[in-house]
Amino acid sequence: MNTQFIKASLFAAGLLLVSTSFAQNKNDLKNWPSGYAPLEVGKRIAAHFIATPHTNFGRPTPPKVITYPESCTWYGALKFAGASRDKELLGQLAKRFEPFFGPEAKLIPVPDHVDYSVFGSVPLQLYIQTKEQKYLDLGKGIADKQWGPPEGPRVVAASHEFYKQGLTWQTRLWIDDMFMITALQNQAYLATGEIKYIDRAAKEMVVYLDSLQKPNGLFYHAPTAPFYWGRGNGWMAAGMAELLGSLPKNHPERARIMKGYQMMMASLLKHQAEDGMWRQLVDDAESWKESSSTGMFTYAMITGVKKGWLDAKTYGPAARKAWIALVGYIDGNDEVKDVCEGTNKNTSRQFYLDRKRLTGDLHGQAPILWSAAALLQ
Repeated sequence: MNTQFIKASLFAAGLLLVSTSFAQNKNDLKNWPSGYAPLEVGKRIAAHFIATPHTNFGRPTPPKVITYPESCTWYGALKFAGASRDKELLGQLAKRFEPFFGPEAKLIPVPDHVDYSVFGSVPLQLYIQTKEQKYLDLGKGIADKQWGPPEGPRVVAASHEFYKQGLTWQTRLWIDDMFMITALQNQAYLATGEIKYIDRAAKEMVVYLDSLQKPNGLFYHAPTAPFYWGRGNGWMAAGMAELLGSLPKNHPERARIMKGYQMMMASLLKHQAEDGMWRQLVDDAESWKESSSTGMFTYAMITGVKKGWLDAKTYGPAARKAWIALVGYIDGNDEVKDVCEGTNKNTSRQFYLDRKRLTGDLHGQAPILWSAAALLQ
């Protein structure tokens, strides 16, 4: 037989094998190229978090209280420690928390706003993993205060109206809330087994879905901010994924929340960029690719595929591509690039497009840890 023909046949067979392998693995959420394994990436980001002092939204001055990006990153690092069965990491995260029972007690935020109350998810997750009563007492107290009578300087007239409807008085109908509120109440449910906590979260989520989700599956930032801001939608996506992961299968609100979640995931699939990223304004092709929203969407999509809420053949490739793209935004210092700065609601498209792109902001670190944990589960 002709030698050149044999070589050509072997080369063609090799190409076919590679092509077939890629086709089989494009929705694979277990096997990763070198440098992209969730265990490796999660350890890097968690170690960086532990080495980082308490932060104040990138300002050079220390914070007066723990900010919500730190709370969400801490919670993510704990979830990753649990998923990776890393007792050493868990111990380091608990050690970082210990000063709050002593000299750093003043850094515990007063839970009179969703951004402050989400701090409670950290001690509750510490309790879930360690069973130390002091964590439960602190976290449960914050969760109960969120549904207690309106109190403090942040109370407005609407607070009382929401409270009368059985919602938290901290309700404000910003989509960011649907991680901040539901994560805390969900953790209280997992820590105590008391159904009232998951009922609270589910009722709140349905009100936000009915009030803010649009027919295309996405969410305005707020009723007066008619833009599909990336990270705002990311908080919503992550919040629904978190809640559905704990919500009992026979819960009366589960079907409504699942419908809202699946509508959103279908829309995100359409708006994902070719490289796997999502944008600062989700539906705006002229807006820049943003890492924190991509991280949150990645987490929500991975969770849906893993738990069977989303078709693996359809969403698996998107989730895999998103994770690979996201890891590419981690720099040599284990910090995440192109993170949108903190954003108040606004009525101007240009306002959202002009937001600063930060490196190292914890808004970007947190969802990488959530996603790494989800991939390991």
